[in-house]
Formats: sequence, C-alpha cells, structure tokens
Amino acid sequence: MNIVQSARPSLSDRRFTLATDLDGTFLGGTDEARKVLYDWIEANRFTVGLIFVTGRDPEFIMEMCRERGLPWPEYVVGDVGTTIAHVTDTGGIEPIPALEEDIAERWNDSGAVVRDVLEDHPGLALQPTGFRYRVSYDLSPDSFDDTACQKIEALGLDWLISDNRYFDVLPRGVSKGPSIRRLVAHLDIPEDRVLVAGDTLNDLSMLQCGLPAVAVGNSEEALLAQVRQLDHVHKARAHGAAGILEAIDAHSLHDIPKGS
Repeated sequence: MNIVQSARPSLSDRRFTLATDLDGTFLGGTDEARKVLYDWIEANRFTVGLIFVTGRDPEFIMEMCRERGLPWPEYVVGDVGTTIAHVTDTGGIEPIPALEEDIAERWNDSGAVVRDVLEDHPGLALQPTGFRYRVSYDLSPDSFDDTACQKIEALGLDWLISDNRYFDVLPRGVSKGPSIRRLVAHLDIPEDRVLVAGDTLNDLSMLQCGLPAVAVGNSEEALLAQVRQLDHVHKARAHGAAGILEAIDAHSLHDIPKGS
C-alpha cells in the first residue's frame, strides 16, 4: 500500500487538489482512462492532493483502496458530507472533531426518530449501515410515496434523492458542498487550486459551492439541468476519470498526460 503521506507537502502547498465523488466519477469511465488518471496522481503526489467526497461510508472507502488499488486520499468527506476525516499513514480514518462538532449538533441524535417516522414507508428500504449522522434508504421509484419528504422536513432535517434510487436523511444544512468548503478552509487550501467532481444530484451542492467544478460526461440529466448555467462548472464530454482529466486541463489547474 502506497499511503505514507507524512513526507508530502501539506495540501495548501500543493499546486492542485482533486476533491472527487467516487461512483460514476472517479470510478467511472473506461479501465484505460482510470489507469491514466490514477497513475498520473501517484506520479505527482507532491503537487497533487486527493480528497474523496462521497456518499459512501469511510470503511467502504478504505476497503476500495485496499482491494481495488485506488490512489489513497489524504482526506475523506464521506456519508454525503456528514463525515469529515483525515486518512492516516496506516489507512485508518480519523474524524476531525473541529469540523464535525457542528454536524453532530445539527443531527442531535435523530437516527432513531427518523427510522421510526419512515418505518414501512412505501418505496423505501432502510440501508443496514450504522451511519453516525445520517439515515439512508434504497428508493424504489415506482412505489415511492413523496410524503416522506414532508415527514423529514417536519423533523427539522434535510432529505436528498439521488440517481432516483437513494433517499438520504441529513442534518439541516449539511451536504457535500458545505462540508468540502469547510475542509478546504480548515486546510487553508487556496480555493482556485481545488477541483470538485461529480455525476449525480448528491453532488449538486458540491458543484454549486463556488469551487472550480466538473460534471463528468456520464452525469445524470437532473444534475446537468441544475448546473448548465454555472460558468465555473465544466460540463465534460468524457465520462468518469477521463472527464476529470478533461476538466483539470480546461480549468488550467495542472499539466495532464498528453493525449488525455
């Protein structure tokens, strides 16, 4: 495992930092395109920083790195923005208390109440993972009853539907966008040196947050409709990993491999 990070410059001193969604984005595109992107990151670790911003939980993320050979991130914004953590040299996850305190307060131990309110709700199947500051469901669009949204709003919480198959319940005002901005500020990374990348509606707040951004070529149409008029969002032609490289070049953030 190539994850020893302590000898690298801080992210604030690197030329560029990629903050990317996983499914469909960093993991999207062809095998060849992913290899080009991943090899380029590994070859440029002293000038390129890597943050995963995903709906996945931290343990799943680390498992993917160990088993699929992904480049190891330095930081993780996981659980749709409700986890903000540092990745250790041994591949562990260390939540950053200063950044998660507000998230925990906004959540206010609401998990049991949410599960009770949405028990047996049409079109929702509870995901079994024991998330800390969110509750998530698999959504069946043909049977989903959208009164679930009103039930969650009545609790003072936020809901998010993405890819027309996931329903997330989140603390009010917490999602990928606010959390990645909070981490970028905490690490003192110049905002014009960050690229955020995504492909579904749970990436919308990240693409809207004002940082240089890309909606990769395979993005869901509902996301593209929301960001079409945003000049800071590059709408890539290439899918997944190749779309990320396309956007790095379009935003002039770093030199990329020739032919990408």
